[in-house]
Amino acid sequence: MAHIIVSGNEKGGSGKSTVSMHVATALARMGHRVGAMDLDLRQRTFGRYIENRLGNAQKNGLSFASPELMELPEVDEATLGPGENVFDVKLSTAVAQLEGKCDFIVIDCPGSHTRLSQVAHSLADTLITPLNDSFVDFDLLARMDPDNNKILGPSVYSEMVWAARQLRSQAGLPPIDWIVLRNRLGSQYMHNKKKVGEALETLSRRIGFRVAPGFSERVIFRELFPRGLTLLDLKDIGIQNLNLSNVAARQEVRDLMKSLELPGVTIDF
Repeated sequence: MAHIIVSGNEKGGSGKSTVSMHVATALARMGHRVGAMDLDLRQRTFGRYIENRLGNAQKNGLSFASPELMELPEVDEATLGPGENVFDVKLSTAVAQLEGKCDFIVIDCPGSHTRLSQVAHSLADTLITPLNDSFVDFDLLARMDPDNNKILGPSVYSEMVWAARQLRSQAGLPPIDWIVLRNRLGSQYMHNKKKVGEALETLSRRIGFRVAPGFSERVIFRELFPRGLTLLDLKDIGIQNLNLSNVAARQEVRDLMKSLELPGVTIDF
């Protein structure tokens, strides 16, 4: 069975597609067979990232280790049985096609609540939730008392993850390994950063996730997208002397892969 990695939350602009691309590419570069799915049917950032990569390789005669992008198949709704949902069938069909030939499947979810996202979370062996390092995004996970910063209870996204965990438990599947990534950590606003970190650590013990450092805000991530490249590909295109920012960003990718603790994965970059 393929190990399914889902990148999701219900806010846009948190870096889900960038994380998905770097995780999928890192696994492919290490020799693993990787499938990829983009469930944001409108924006398709992850899907276009992979398409840019394949187009770049073809145009310039290059060879990049890449995930295999799987689109959702068409399903004739007239063939559905009583109570069957067309999105459930589309997703399960696509995953089944990838499972037989992949070690890992990376699924990127939209920044909104959809049926596809809900089902994908229940399939996740590993769930990655990138989160901009602010209380604006923290609100996605939990409600807080503004007077004393005490956690009042889980928010809608945490409740969806809890429901996904319940479904997996009922099906006799292993529990989801949930990792919250602190993305776009800045060097300023140290007091706010500390408060967010303390709140996340408290919440992690309460609702069961691991906290890991994600990616800092760097121009390089935006520059790589049109060519479908990741930080791991720079030397392959002739950039031998990385600047300090690129070296630090590459280390962030390494730290991310280590923090995921994926089965059968040895970090070799």
